[in-house]
Amino acid sequence: MKSITIALILFLLLTAENARTQNTILGSFMHGGLQRAYRVYVPPAYNPTLSAPLIINLHGYGSNNIEQELYTNFKPIADTAGFIIVHPNGTPDFSNTLHWNTFGTSTVDDVGFLSALIDTLSTQLNINQSRVYATGMSNGGFMSFQLACQLGNRIAAIASVTGTMTVTNLGACQPARPLPVMQIHGTADATVPYLGNFFFAPVQNLLNYWVGFNGTSATPEIYQLPDINPNDGCTAERHTYTGGTNGTQIIHYKVIGGGHSWPGAPININVTNMDFSASAEIWRFFRQYSINGIISGNDGLLAGNDRNLIIRQQESLLEVVMPDAFYRNIRIFDINGRLAYETSTAGTVLSLPMERKGAYILITSDGLKKKFLIR
Repeated sequence: MKSITIALILFLLLTAENARTQNTILGSFMHGGLQRAYRVYVPPAYNPTLSAPLIINLHGYGSNNIEQELYTNFKPIADTAGFIIVHPNGTPDFSNTLHWNTFGTSTVDDVGFLSALIDTLSTQLNINQSRVYATGMSNGGFMSFQLACQLGNRIAAIASVTGTMTVTNLGACQPARPLPVMQIHGTADATVPYLGNFFFAPVQNLLNYWVGFNGTSATPEIYQLPDINPNDGCTAERHTYTGGTNGTQIIHYKVIGGGHSWPGAPININVTNMDFSASAEIWRFFRQYSINGIISGNDGLLAGNDRNLIIRQQESLLEVVMPDAFYRNIRIFDINGRLAYETSTAGTVLSLPMERKGAYILITSDGLKKKFLIR
């Protein structure tokens, strides 16, 4: 992420007093001669007798862990799914700007620090060592790929938003094992260009590398996401490369006309796609995998849009039955395309007050879509 924007400053001021600090742990330790800080969000449902997945969520260049925590807004998903999120801070570069050492501009060992962070958290919380994931925005996305290349024996899957790899790091990448990868990137990203430059690898080159390494299909299945927010200035496609070693997939959300931003974020910077939630889709992707491949019983998640959605009319209520418990935004449009109802849920059954007769279409943020009739 580039330097903090005025909108983000205002957002921080407005939300700081409402932040759920009672479930946040602040910590730091020395590594490589530097004091390294982090924030951990532990969901209220955390049970210390049960091991919980861990997501490492990495901020962008010029940002910090608090901004990343608020901007990506994983907390509502964690509250339902039960995973722990850690937001570490990078270190100052030559211009005193917080960053992750993915561009070769410092000697800081961030891979070693993040490995040590997993160890440190494991002494404080019951972390599932086979279900540690990494994601990040911009420079944090670059760092996620660095972890895939250098810490693949500890990271089960990664997801990068608006990040890629440097040409040099892509050429030197030697992962320990095939690794599931999600790449979310806007085609109009002016900070990390979709087509790359002399320093940053083009997104397609990045995908080609991981497709080859993981042994997935060379040609993706392409799904056009519903344009549920026609005013956001962009649309999105999901490109899915299947059939990789141990069930690994490569998923690419190509945001047509999207800028250097996190889809579905609570604030709009650059051009932000609002047709899907990057945070929700990242967790949907991560939860399929452990360090050993597909988690038993989750094979059906790979089917994507084939999941069934049931809609029933119960007098003046509409009952919506979803295929699985997952944090979703739900919108219902009438036959003329006007928004009739909008809500969010993390459950499998939702009852809505729908009294007006007519034809409607229900669309969820993760691509479920169904037409129905109120009689």
